Amino acid sequence: MSGVTLTAATRQNLLSLQDTASLTATTQNRLSTGLKVSSALDNPVSFFTSQSLSQRSGDLGGLLDGISNGVQAIQAANQGITSIQKLVDQAKSVANQALSTQITTTGTASTAYTNSTSSGATTVSLYVNGSATNVALSSGDTIDQAITKLNTAVGAGSFTKSTDGTKLVMNASSDVEFKDAASQTALGFAAGTGTAPNYGTAASTVVQSGDLSVSGVSARATLASQYNSLLTQIDQLAGDSSFNGTNLINGKGDNNNLTINFNPKGNSNLTVTATDETSSGLGLKAITAGTSGTGNFLLNTDINKTLGTLTTASNQLRTDASTFGSNLSVVQNRQDFSKNLINVLDTGASNLTSADLNQEAANSQALSTRQSLGISALSLANQAQQGILQLLR
Repeated sequence: MSGVTLTAATRQNLLSLQDTASLTATTQNRLSTGLKVSSALDNPVSFFTSQSLSQRSGDLGGLLDGISNGVQAIQAANQGITSIQKLVDQAKSVANQALSTQITTTGTASTAYTNSTSSGATTVSLYVNGSATNVALSSGDTIDQAITKLNTAVGAGSFTKSTDGTKLVMNASSDVEFKDAASQTALGFAAGTGTAPNYGTAASTVVQSGDLSVSGVSARATLASQYNSLLTQIDQLAGDSSFNGTNLINGKGDNNNLTINFNPKGNSNLTVTATDETSSGLGLKAITAGTSGTGNFLLNTDINKTLGTLTTASNQLRTDASTFGSNLSVVQNRQDFSKNLINVLDTGASNLTSADLNQEAANSQALSTRQSLGISALSLANQAQQGILQLLR
């Protein structure tokens, strides 16, 4: 069988229609996928470059979750420090209130002062607000001379005499305790019975005389209890300042530090060092009875020491807050940078592979017109043979 013979014009128009059909198929594929390069066959360089850019963008996108968690962990730590600072300020207020609560030792001797008639000198051993002092009373000292010596040791106006002029009256603006019973009775105060008081001095004292009473003790002890409660709240708040299992203020150590990676290789990162904002980490100790340097807030020197540690704790909190704030600024800056870089990478990848849909739509219309014209041209090319067919009819 012989093949179909086409004229040169017909064959040329047929090839043109085939080319148009191929271009139409390509254009329709770009319109449907939105891509001008959908595989390595279309353009190997653009395809693999776009893939590389997209992969890097995806890697950075995966790191954004870690960066975001880091931001929240630092913010949780900063919020914890802010709240702890308020508790420390409250503790300062309690300590200052204790300092303003006056402790007094008052009372009148039950027996007359008799050293003026004794045959030997007497040494009276006292603790004034925990500080030891001795008063040497000479043989034959009158009550007025004894009062002068006692006021020099304890404080002006601490001792006076009764209206009949025979007994000592104590009205001291301090905690006055006796080292031994002999020192009490030498001044005419009755020997104490029961348990020796412990007002915070580390020294051993004798039982307080029943003739004397100390005020302000219970008030300061109550304030000491309030102070201890605030320290407990500081510890609990530090323990609660966590985000997603990360706590940056509840203890130092490598395991508590937070490392935030900024690139997939891990060679660009920031390590946020954990701090200890608990009461012990801030150098704050609970107030207990009978321990030198604390003593239930009953000695002014102890309260002043506590106020000093609270000031140091406040300074530490401010320094740590500043450090966390600096770290937060760095992490947020890198977070914004990563987001913008992802956008740049995605845009670059899109520029290499994405089709211009406006242009492809115009191409589709042009190809449709071209196809119609090609069909018409093919028809014209076949008119000569159609004329022969008419003759045969």
